Amino acid sequence: MRRDVFQAIADPSRRAIIMLLTLGALTPNALTEHFNSSRQAISKHLQILTECEIVRQEQKGREIYYHLNADKLKEIERWLEQFKQLLTQRFDQLDDVLEQLKLNRK
Repeated sequence: MRRDVFQAIADPSRRAIIMLLTLGALTPNALTEHFNSSRQAISKHLQILTECEIVRQEQKGREIYYHLNADKLKEIERWLEQFKQLLTQRFDQLDDVLEQLKLNRK
């Protein structure tokens, strides 16, 4: 099942996991130490993030390490950038309107 990436990152625990993984690869047990959640709950969050391709797994011996997928994060950033540009344009237009209203009052 392919999950929606934005639904996945909407969860505060998954966002916290992403932030922790920015520091480097971690095992589920290492991640669990940072939460008041069970190992199973963290594993479920990791499964969702993996299905969305935000994180990837790497087997090292008996341990599985989770890494951020920088390419997927860049893809999300590019998609969001469209809206940032649109909002910036709208705020610039609003500034122009407000400035014109100030001038008209004088």
